[in-house]
Amino acid sequence: MDWGMKNRMRRIFQQDGKTVMLALDHGYFLGAVSRLENPAKTITPLIPYADALMLTRGILRNCIDTKFDVPVVLRVSGGNSIIGKDLSNEDITVSIKEAIRLNASAVALSIYVGADYEHQTLVNLGRLVNEAEDAGMPVLAVTAVGKELEKRDAKYLSFSCRIAAEQGARFVKTYYCQDFYKVAESCPVPLVIAGGPKLKNDADVLKIAHDAIREGAKGVDMGRNIWQSREAIAMISAIKSIVHENASVNKAVEIFNSIANKRKK
Repeated sequence: MDWGMKNRMRRIFQQDGKTVMLALDHGYFLGAVSRLENPAKTITPLIPYADALMLTRGILRNCIDTKFDVPVVLRVSGGNSIIGKDLSNEDITVSIKEAIRLNASAVALSIYVGADYEHQTLVNLGRLVNEAEDAGMPVLAVTAVGKELEKRDAKYLSFSCRIAAEQGARFVKTYYCQDFYKVAESCPVPLVIAGGPKLKNDADVLKIAHDAIREGAKGVDMGRNIWQSREAIAMISAIKSIVHENASVNKAVEIFNSIANKRKK
């Protein structure tokens, strides 16, 4: 890697090689998601706890104060919506020049392996990598599954992550699944896991984070399971203890409860 690429990756992945990313890009296809109706109000208290933010240029420009020295992973694909015919019908919507102007540390794009627009999204990834490498900009490939959540098994995710890495993605975002270690072993670049839809139990979120790190993930890129939590600061703090301090699930639950209880007083 050239210095610029190394430096950008180093900003996202801390000294231990791991990261806690806060995903905030949901609005690009879901609109005003619950608790992100007023993005600045929800996001601002959480920024000091995140190693990086994943978000769109609109939210970055309008809702993130420039006083925060936090790495940005910029969503650069779009053109679809949850009410459209096919979520996989995405294209590149933001240029590398724009990402540099916004001081992004990486750019993110979704691929939809096995979907109707698989070819389009994989070619998008290749094009983006070509341009990003010239600028020393890391590309995060997101192994999206659209509405077909049943695809989240080790065989499919391993297949998708490996293809993303083969196309030149510097790191990959995917889902946690049973036998996740098989996904991690077959992917030669760092993996971060998505949180997915909001889970009912806070402990379940912490267990997913713990098991993913134990089985080879280099971090998390969670959104709804953090900022839709009844105690978002407690949740991101507990997740950080798992990712960066190798805390057990029980210890992370203790940290969550301790911080939550203090904030209630």
